[in-house]
Amino acid sequence: MASNRHLGRIIALQTLYEYDFRIGSGDKKLDIAEVTSRNIGRYSETVEDTEFIKRLVKGVIKDATKLDKKLQPVAPEWPIDQIARMDKIILRMGLWELTNEPDVPPKVVINEAVELAKAFGGENSSKFINGVLGTLLRQENEKTEKKEPKKNTKKAVKK
Repeated sequence: MASNRHLGRIIALQTLYEYDFRIGSGDKKLDIAEVTSRNIGRYSETVEDTEFIKRLVKGVIKDATKLDKKLQPVAPEWPIDQIARMDKIILRMGLWELTNEPDVPPKVVINEAVELAKAFGGENSSKFINGVLGTLLRQENEKTEKKEPKKNTKKAVKK
């Protein structure tokens, strides 16, 4: 299933890249469901978890503004509109998956995003993606730790 999810992420990336490019070029008639189905269809022999792909694509598009607001403070020297299109999409996918797919371990999400960046991004994309998503995960873990009450760590005294 892991390799199937990897292929699913590649299909989602292709779909989101096309969406971002065409919307940015003023395409008002773009049907994302049609684009997603076409891209899934190309891999119909090998991809199984099509619902994951559809969830990821829809979620990233629906939450893009919210995702960008979380991403921007982590990479302040790179305004969202100046980040390479491929890197921006991989970051959005990774962050969306970190916050919406609790069944996928966070390290797997980050590793997958880094692999996508190595395969489809620029020379330094993988380091950038790893740094941003790793920082976001640490920040989220710190928030969670602050919310959870401290456990009694005192050891019982033997008499």
